[in-house]
Amino acid sequence: MARIVQKFGGTSVGDIERIRNVAARVQREAAAGNEVAVVLSAMAGTTDQLVAWTREAAPAADPREYDVVVSAGEQVTIGLLAIVLGELGVPARSWTSWQLPIRTDGAHAKARIETIDTAALEADLAAGRVAIVPGFQGISPDGRITTLGRGGSDTSAVALAAALNADRCDIFTDVDGVYTCDPRIVAKARKLERITYEEMLESASQGAKVLQTRAVEMGMKHHVRIQVLSSFEDVPGTLVVDEDEIVEQEIISGIAYSRDEAKITVARVADKPGVAAAIFGPLADAMINVDMIVQNVSEDGEETDITFTVPEGDHQRAIDAIKRSRDAIGYARLDHDANVVKVSVIGVGMRSHAGVAQRMFRTLAEKGINIQVISTSEIKVSVLIAEEYTELALRALHSAYGLDAM
Repeated sequence: MARIVQKFGGTSVGDIERIRNVAARVQREAAAGNEVAVVLSAMAGTTDQLVAWTREAAPAADPREYDVVVSAGEQVTIGLLAIVLGELGVPARSWTSWQLPIRTDGAHAKARIETIDTAALEADLAAGRVAIVPGFQGISPDGRITTLGRGGSDTSAVALAAALNADRCDIFTDVDGVYTCDPRIVAKARKLERITYEEMLESASQGAKVLQTRAVEMGMKHHVRIQVLSSFEDVPGTLVVDEDEIVEQEIISGIAYSRDEAKITVARVADKPGVAAAIFGPLADAMINVDMIVQNVSEDGEETDITFTVPEGDHQRAIDAIKRSRDAIGYARLDHDANVVKVSVIGVGMRSHAGVAQRMFRTLAEKGINIQVISTSEIKVSVLIAEEYTELALRALHSAYGLDAM
C-alpha cells in the first residue's frame, strides 16, 4: 500500500465528463489499496473569469476580497469530484483550505504555504476515504483566505505530499511528461523517464511550462518524488527525483526556451562604481526582475554599455523607470528590443563534462545565428537570440547534443 497525492489541473476538470475521468483514475488507485489525497484546480477558464469580474468591479480591488472571489472555483471542483466518487461507491470527502487548515503567510494573491495540519486528512485516509483538497489557496495568519498565484495548485499538491509524507505526488496535466524540448517545435524530442529536481527547476525557470517553479523547489527541499502524467492518456510519465536516483545521467537533459523576454541596453554610461546600482535600483523599486546582464568592456575606461533582460510584460515599465532616473544614471542612449528569445541548454552532466558551451556557440554560428547575451549557471547555459531564429536554433541544438529520438 502506498500513500499518493494526485493533482489535476484546470483542463483535467474542465467539465463533468472530465471530472468523471478523474474520478475513474482516483478509483483505480483506491481499489489498488492505496491511500489517496486529491488536489484540484478550478475548471479551465474559471479563475480567469473570476479575475475579470474583480477587475470590472474595481481596477484595484482589495486583495483580501480579491482572494475571496478568485478562490471560489476550486470549491466547486472538489465538491463535484466528491459527488462523482460517491456515485461510484468510493468513500470520499472534500475539505476546504480553512477546514484543515492550510496556513500561509499574509501576502494575498501570492501567498506562500507555511504549514498544513494533516490530522483530519490522516484520519480520513486511515478510514479508507479519499480526501479532496482545493489547490491554489490557504488561510492567512489573521484568518483570511489567501491565494498562491498562478500555478499555485502544483505547489499545493507538493506541499500536501510533503506534509503527508506521501510516497509520490502525481501531477496530471495536458502533456504526458517532460520532453527534451518542446515537441510542437522539435518533432524528434524524446520524453524523459526521469529528470533531476535541479534540471526540472532550471527548465521551469527558463520557459518550460510543465511544472510550476515553486512546486519543484518544494519537491527538492522535501524530497517529494513528483510524477508528471497525462490526464487523457494511460501512458508512463516522467519522474522528477533526486540525482542519485538516476543511474546513468545524460550530459544534457533538454533544451528550453522563453519568448517572455525583452532586451534593454543603457548606452554610454560612465564606467565607474555605482552606475550599475543607479540602473538596477529603480528596477528593483518597481518590482521588476532582471535576468541576463552583460557589461561591455570599455576601451577608453571612460564609458561603457550595460545590457540586460526583463520579462516582456515589464518591458515598458522598465523603460519608464530608467528614463525617470536618466539624470542619476547619465546615459547617452536607451535601446530596447522585445523581438528576442532566450534559449537554454540544461543538464547536470555539465558539472563533469567540458565543452558544452562551446558546442552550443559553434552550432549557432554554423546556422548564422548571432548571440546577443550569454548567461550561465552550474548546469545551464543560456543565450539571447533574435526571435525569428527560435525554431532553427532549437532543432539544431537538439541534434547537436544527440537528443533526437532514434
